Amino acid sequence: MFKQVAVVVLAISFGNSVYAVDDEHHSHPVPERLGTVKFPTSCAPALAPAFDRAVALLHSFAYTASEQAFRDIAARDPGCAIAHWGIAMSYYHQLWEPPSGPELRAGAEQSRKALEIPAGSRRERQFIEALDTYYRDADKDAHAVRAGRYARAMAEVARNNPHDPEAQIFYALALIATAQPADRTHANQKQAADILEPLYRQQPQHPGLAHYLIHAYDSAEMAPRGLAAARAYSRIAPSAPHALHMPSHIFTRLGLWDDSIASNQAARAAAHAQGDLGEELHAMDYLTYAYLQRGRYPDAEQVLVELGAMKELPARQFKVGYAATAMPVRVAIERRAWDRAAALEPLPQSAPHVAALVYWARALGQARAGHPRAADAEIDKLQASGREVQAAGNLYWATQVDALLKEVQAWRLVADGQADAAVLSLRAAADEEDAVEKLPVTPGPVLPAREQLGELLLDLQRPGDALREFRTALALAPGRRGALVGAITAAEQLHDTETAAKLRAELGQ
Repeated sequence: MFKQVAVVVLAISFGNSVYAVDDEHHSHPVPERLGTVKFPTSCAPALAPAFDRAVALLHSFAYTASEQAFRDIAARDPGCAIAHWGIAMSYYHQLWEPPSGPELRAGAEQSRKALEIPAGSRRERQFIEALDTYYRDADKDAHAVRAGRYARAMAEVARNNPHDPEAQIFYALALIATAQPADRTHANQKQAADILEPLYRQQPQHPGLAHYLIHAYDSAEMAPRGLAAARAYSRIAPSAPHALHMPSHIFTRLGLWDDSIASNQAARAAAHAQGDLGEELHAMDYLTYAYLQRGRYPDAEQVLVELGAMKELPARQFKVGYAATAMPVRVAIERRAWDRAAALEPLPQSAPHVAALVYWARALGQARAGHPRAADAEIDKLQASGREVQAAGNLYWATQVDALLKEVQAWRLVADGQADAAVLSLRAAADEEDAVEKLPVTPGPVLPAREQLGELLLDLQRPGDALREFRTALALAPGRRGALVGAITAAEQLHDTETAAKLRAELGQ
């Protein structure tokens, strides 16, 4: 039975029932506590707690639950235009894959409904009109164009409502969502953080503030600034799987592997209990990554056993498909199990940029296991995936696939005795990979190209050059086990005992 629980000042609590999971939304079922949100509206006063709850769900990316909450409000108050805004917002997953097909059409329909109902306040109309800039002309304009329009419209909403925290918070999220991956100055993220930090000091129990600060600081440059928000978010919304997982974005950036393991163990358990497959797999991928960096290989292998028991995974859903594909690839490659990597298979209905991970792993496995000719067919498949992603206009993933291609081509060149050409290819891949930020869906590249470059330079008896590359790799991804082990080996070959000792201490040896 659905048990009603009162809304309190420091936590929005609600019933024990769990809404049905819509896998297409990769949603987060209703948590018991969401933090404190106040979003004033002109809708029926009795619905104010329900509206605050719906917005709190939205801030923790509990999209299916948020949609249902806003639909309930719209049904109870047909004149509540802003409720239809909320439904449309629940389809616009700004930091995940953009809506398409039925989701995009449903969001556009709700946006139109919101416009058709007279808004009760000028502020509400501004929120509604801003979101309509995203859904309008969706059949003509690309997602990036519409997302940019929405961000500019939200900037105007924020300027027109300088004392409205929600206007500022939603604008900050739009800034983060439209940040360019190749912008290593992190201009949008810094602007968003400047908006969010003062509000966070005023509203330390607001879930969106802690959540979006973590995303703003999710980079090698700014991760230390995100540690306070990371440790707070799971306490603000402790029953939300996403809130339990999100701290690990910062922990991963800082190499805090034990913290990341604890975070993702809790998130995985909560997601499983709530039937949230996408969030469960997402936590499992980050957990696997952390286990590998900590050298806890049996634990990483056990996650794969449990993954194997999850049958008929809907790989067409990006969040599910990516995590389920990346985990076995990570374990095989990080453990240098080349024959195992060469035997991997992509999941049915995988997106081309997800299947590319498997083709890369198979090519790398064949080349490094001494079967270079067998790698050629996988290289051809990787090239085909890259062309498909490029044709679809997905420039970010086209860049990632191109870096993977350069990596396996480099190891193929090594097998042909073309060491100098291989170094050039790996260096180009490393520069390409380092030039763009990772997306939130992944803790990082399976095996960073610069780390591979260090390994190749060690093989070529160039320990000084190798150590420089490993140091650069560690600056971007602190605590990565492979880079630390490689750097220790290079330092020992250089008879640099002091550096080797420091690196061993960092590795935990």
